[in-house]
Amino acid sequence: MAHRPQSSSINEVEHGRQLRRAVLASTIGTAIEWYDFFLYSTVTGLVFAQLYFPEADLLVGTVEAFGVYAVGFVARPIGAAIFGHYGDRLGRKAALVATLLLMGIGTFLVALVPGYQHVGIWGAIMLTTLRFIQGIGVGGEWGGSVLLSMEWAQSNRHRGFITSWPQFGVPAGLFLSNVAVLAMSAVSGAQFITWGWRVPFLFSIVLVGLGLYIRLGIQETPVFARLVAERRIERAPVLEVLRRQPREIVLTALCRMAEQAPFYLFTAFVFAYGTDILHFKRDFLLTAVLAAAMLSFVSIPLFGHLSDRLGRKRVYMFGAALTGVYGFAYFMLLDTRVPWLVATAIVLSLVPHDMMYGPQAALIAESFTERLRYSGASLGYQLSSLIAGGPAPLIATWLMSRYHSSTSITVFIFACAIISLAATAMLKDNTNKDVSD
Repeated sequence: MAHRPQSSSINEVEHGRQLRRAVLASTIGTAIEWYDFFLYSTVTGLVFAQLYFPEADLLVGTVEAFGVYAVGFVARPIGAAIFGHYGDRLGRKAALVATLLLMGIGTFLVALVPGYQHVGIWGAIMLTTLRFIQGIGVGGEWGGSVLLSMEWAQSNRHRGFITSWPQFGVPAGLFLSNVAVLAMSAVSGAQFITWGWRVPFLFSIVLVGLGLYIRLGIQETPVFARLVAERRIERAPVLEVLRRQPREIVLTALCRMAEQAPFYLFTAFVFAYGTDILHFKRDFLLTAVLAAAMLSFVSIPLFGHLSDRLGRKRVYMFGAALTGVYGFAYFMLLDTRVPWLVATAIVLSLVPHDMMYGPQAALIAESFTERLRYSGASLGYQLSSLIAGGPAPLIATWLMSRYHSSTSITVFIFACAIISLAATAMLKDNTNKDVSD
């Protein structure tokens, strides 16, 4: 995003310091929120079918557990609309503080939900309600985190790299959640399903405190401050972006199909598939996903940087095409049931995803005018969770029950890749261009 030159070297130094703090606050805050969200995802495939739907057979219980899991994705566009409105009306910082609180409290309370044997179906109802709250929080998080970094940037030439750092919060959250579950699995052993899984949820309240401390110390972005000074704040930004830029909202949602759906198959569904069908130990799967997340620490900022050099759409579309092909290799390797081949498939699974996820924040944010950017970018980003990320594990479970073959899942991944390629091709490439009003 273009930014007006600073009047002195002192201002430039201060601006650089604020940029670093904004990137740090975005990255750490996003990592904490995604820790909360992924923690639920991980435990769903390992625990919730047994604990909250014990009277169903294994497959039906898994479907029901992933149904509750999907509620969080249904809530995400609602969170995008709510916090998009306030982020464009009141500022990026205020919205980000609210999303962190909402997500953290919802996650902490999940640890306190009693199982079916104590309260019957009410346990699943409470779980569903808290998952909905989580979804609203994370739905408003992404847009604010990306804009906090992007709108402190002084140069158009590094937007892909700078906005890839809030994206870095995803593998960081995935890493932290899997470490927490793996550690408690080792500590609690056979008692993991009784109480061990609850401890990482309780611990989230500590991370929320850390995140709040960091976010309360940052300043509002210069872009939003300028919009306020020039009295160009929209009264109803969500309605206005739906009226003015509906095409961009639809295309940015569809361009994420190849990133969203496979990601939640590779990081959530794999636990149910790996334990129930392939009969691998949960710790083996957790360790493999942990290694995949560690690889993403490097690949996400790398591909964000490459998008600044090679073009946003070019890098993104290559990642979408590679994802469509890799889906076949992924399940082929899993179905060998050879441990080192299964581990290899899981560890490499996020690299094609990261080719899209690194440039994605800039690609989407650059598509919207700055007065409506929080609302537009959030809606486009989060609507894909409704059509791709949330249903993906449910669709995969249904396909396995219907066709008894992982080939049907690979075809689903390939179809998502085709949709993403078509949608991305129709988006305007604003790499390194001035995207101010």
